[in-house]
Amino acid sequence: MELNPVKNSVEILMERGVKMPLPATVYIGPEVDIDRIAGNNVTFHPGTRIIGKNTLILPGTALGEEAPVTVDNCYIGADTRLKGGFFQNAAFAGKNSFGSGAHVRGGTILEEEANAAHTVGLKQTILFPFVTLGSLINFCDLLMSGGTSRKNHSEVGSSYIHFNYTPNQDKATPSMIGNVHQGVMLDQPPIFLGGQGGLVGPRSLAFGTVTAAGTICRADQIHPNRLVYGGSLKAGSIPNSRKVFGDIKGIFEKNYAYINGLCALLAWYEQVRCLFVSDVLSRELLKGMQSTLKECIKERIHRLDGFCKNFLRSRETMPGTADKKASPLMDSHYALLNTWPDVREQMEAFALAPRFSNAPESFLTAVEHGIQRCGADYVTVIQALSPDMRNLGITWLESLGADF
Repeated sequence: MELNPVKNSVEILMERGVKMPLPATVYIGPEVDIDRIAGNNVTFHPGTRIIGKNTLILPGTALGEEAPVTVDNCYIGADTRLKGGFFQNAAFAGKNSFGSGAHVRGGTILEEEANAAHTVGLKQTILFPFVTLGSLINFCDLLMSGGTSRKNHSEVGSSYIHFNYTPNQDKATPSMIGNVHQGVMLDQPPIFLGGQGGLVGPRSLAFGTVTAAGTICRADQIHPNRLVYGGSLKAGSIPNSRKVFGDIKGIFEKNYAYINGLCALLAWYEQVRCLFVSDVLSRELLKGMQSTLKECIKERIHRLDGFCKNFLRSRETMPGTADKKASPLMDSHYALLNTWPDVREQMEAFALAPRFSNAPESFLTAVEHGIQRCGADYVTVIQALSPDMRNLGITWLESLGADF
């Protein structure tokens, strides 16, 4: 009597409807929970490698249509196409597209219809709906919002870089391109960052900002709808100390504001996005987005802590008078950063157990009514909110800084 051989994960998934043109080239790690992989219209092209116990794949996903792809502990929403490369500890809300040659690492969230072309590197990157990245881009440690549709979206031109590491060896450099409290309403003007350019973090750019091709943006743009342009720096050579810090107060405040923005987005996920999920896999996707965002908050606290400690250790090397006394400006910087241990403790406690003020009941009711009218399409419902309701939601999100 012959015993039936035990079926492997590839065979089981194919029986459930997953398409694999060349199944012998597909690897499913033994730790992968195949019940977290939908069978409906999912395609694993040759050279697909899926690992990680948290990996989640919703219907309509296609992996590796341009090149081999590795997916490691990613949360992949419906109708997403990851065409080739390496994806780890990232979340995709759905209808996302990512070209081959990708290198996507932890703390990355692409919301609905955000997409990238080929050879793009992301880490600790959050892209709101519709945001589009060109090719050959390094875009780590930032959040970008803006735009209202696939035809009217924020975009980053090819060969762009976010400079997120300093000569003082710190990464307290997150940039807020647009913002959270207005950006989630999906009604703001898009932002355009011209190709072969760069942004020196930490920076804040208002909605409607346009940077001309080849421009290295080194200053905040607080006024909306501005065109920023400029060439390379004038050539020169001057003495340099790697321990001379610049705008300490500005760096600290930008990091603090960035963390507040991430916390506001977490509150939005927990109280608003949750209204759009009903089935088990969608609920798991939202949990994945929330856990990824919590890791982003922890990372930013860690990076700001490193910056503060590095600065405080550098006092003896700071330029000053002959008797080595620091300037009044430097004293004010030290006074600010001496408060950091207490602030860090509050931040870390909050990150472990976030608690937010409840969203206005009338706002949540308006969202629920929108779902009843339009179905659980997140973008459609949010964009259908009245201006008064949007303003109410914005006011709530802005107020959450007091909870931190």
